[in-house]
Amino acid sequence: MNQKSELTESNYKRIAMINWALSVPLLLIFAWPYFFLCELLSINKMLSFPGSILFGVPFMLTILHGHVTMAMGAAHRHHYYRWLSDYPLTYGLLFHFVIISTRFRLILFSFSLFLLSIGYFIR
Repeated sequence: MNQKSELTESNYKRIAMINWALSVPLLLIFAWPYFFLCELLSINKMLSFPGSILFGVPFMLTILHGHVTMAMGAAHRHHYYRWLSDYPLTYGLLFHFVIISTRFRLILFSFSLFLLSIGYFIR
């Protein structure tokens, strides 16, 4: 019986490359509704661009975290995140343990809605 483990460095590299490849398309998919709403409400671009990014990032991080969970399993994903933190200048370039926190993603989402309301009232 061949027992291939998911806990290999080649698997970690594969997951990291897939996550990097998915990050920009996912960010664009999730950011455009916010930007479109800002256009409809005539909100200044100085607030709509950062707000769009802050709106899209939590959804993107949730999908990427789900991808890691599906690839590694909920019981082993901490091994992958620890591996990322061991390579801060390459694979784990933009990784910090706070980004897998739901509280952090909710704060980003809330701040994007705060920017939307500020932009609506100062337009």
